[in-house]
Amino acid sequence: MSEYLTRADRMKQPAALDVARAVAEEHGVCVRPLAKERVDLDTGRVDIIPVPCGSTVASVCPTCAEKNRRLRMAQCREGWHLTEEPDFTPDAPSEDQRVLVAFRADLVKAYRAAVEEGDEIGAEEVREEVAGVDTELRQLGVRGSLPALEARPRVTRKRSTRRRQDAPNLPRRPVTKRTVGRVFGGKYQPSTFLTLTLDSYGKVRSDGTPVDPARYDYRRAARDAVHFAALLDRFVQNLRRCVGWDVQYFSTVEPQRRLAPHWHAAVRGSISRAELRAVAEATYHQVWWPNHDEIKYGGDSRPVWDTRAKGFVDPTTRESLPTWEQALDQVERPAHVARFGMQVHSKGILGGTEEAGRHIGYLTKYLTKSIGECFDARTSRQEDHAERLCAELAVTPCSPQCPVWLLYGVQPKGARLSMEPGKCKGKAHKRSTLGVAGRRVLVSRKWSGKSLADHKHDRKEFVRQLLADLGITGEDQPKRVVWNNVRPGDPNVPPRPHLLLRAVAERRRWKAEYTAALLASASPPSRSATSQAA
Repeated sequence: MSEYLTRADRMKQPAALDVARAVAEEHGVCVRPLAKERVDLDTGRVDIIPVPCGSTVASVCPTCAEKNRRLRMAQCREGWHLTEEPDFTPDAPSEDQRVLVAFRADLVKAYRAAVEEGDEIGAEEVREEVAGVDTELRQLGVRGSLPALEARPRVTRKRSTRRRQDAPNLPRRPVTKRTVGRVFGGKYQPSTFLTLTLDSYGKVRSDGTPVDPARYDYRRAARDAVHFAALLDRFVQNLRRCVGWDVQYFSTVEPQRRLAPHWHAAVRGSISRAELRAVAEATYHQVWWPNHDEIKYGGDSRPVWDTRAKGFVDPTTRESLPTWEQALDQVERPAHVARFGMQVHSKGILGGTEEAGRHIGYLTKYLTKSIGECFDARTSRQEDHAERLCAELAVTPCSPQCPVWLLYGVQPKGARLSMEPGKCKGKAHKRSTLGVAGRRVLVSRKWSGKSLADHKHDRKEFVRQLLADLGITGEDQPKRVVWNNVRPGDPNVPPRPHLLLRAVAERRRWKAEYTAALLASASPPSRSATSQAA
């Protein structure tokens, strides 16, 4: 006689999808794979293949997030203590590239002649020809932007480049092409671990909440968070000019307890604390935007779109709001100035030490969480502090195209009918970012001489070579394939549990092959016939 189960007992039993997700996590498989259609061009076979989602947030997919974190750790480790300069010398242009560029120059001349003569048909033919030449140049390995057929007029506004009187001056040295650090004592070549924070907005408690919320400057905190990336760019520029060499860095942006972003950076080479503090103190970023201190429209009284004016107008007077360009013409002083705070922490780190590995782990510790998830509000004070900051971010413009500008009586750049005054879909206004809408990981271009995709390829190539030494070459896999997105509702796409189980089976097979290859590579070499005879 079977045991009777109550409804509560049955609800406690794990669902089939939950079991499949648990097995996928156990074997390092993406828990929310995307179905892709793979077409074998040689045989015509069509298969539905589960592809990893590639999420960097553990709450979405812990497996993909952890893989991304380990990949970032490898990227940081490989470039932090380089002893030789990475080679970025471009190859000489090939004969085919030079011939195509010369032909493109003739086409540009013919296009201008057709435009001057009013020959629209001839100009269109030349445009198509130039597009084909540009495609061939890309295929031949030419990088960078090619000159457009018609130069777009650029509106330039002259701003004063004189340093602010309230900011100290910095020594400026010619920046050499060196990226590696100096060697001390003939054998020590340390690098630097640096942490920068934003300025204070008021006294805070140990839990990060303000002592006096009424006097805490939430407006400046929100604006500093929105323009934090630009401030970091200015700091790196000033640092390179101060020390006189091309400083390279691997950095991450994390929130403090007070919810202000701060910057952890692994900097290649040794830089003195005095220089780092001087550069941080002298660095600032001026935001040359229209003034947005006072909200002019709110509630039900908000600007409306006028079809005749092709722009937003005042809801009462029906007068057109100033355009973005018109508002910039009236700007005489910066709308905001972002600065760093007094806290500048730096430490010298030697490569290959346990301390270096520990700092790399600390640098990438929170990469599997969004910035908002790094903060856990445990008290009502912390929750109120986060809500007030998010409320200020909701009315802080994040870019010239931000619809929030309409609340301040300014039409955003590229205003259009679909914009809703005061509501922007930008990441800077979301709770998950706390104003930091850019990338969590900031890496200089000459860090390791490789992109993140290159590091990923190196790891895959290592596994392929290890399996090839064992005779596992994957010859059963198709060589020439085309990947397509599946259509919504495609009956050929299996349910997600089936995709998960298929991915788990493939993963188990790959892991068994990889384990066998590791054991084979670690086994002692077999004795020769001579030694056996002896």
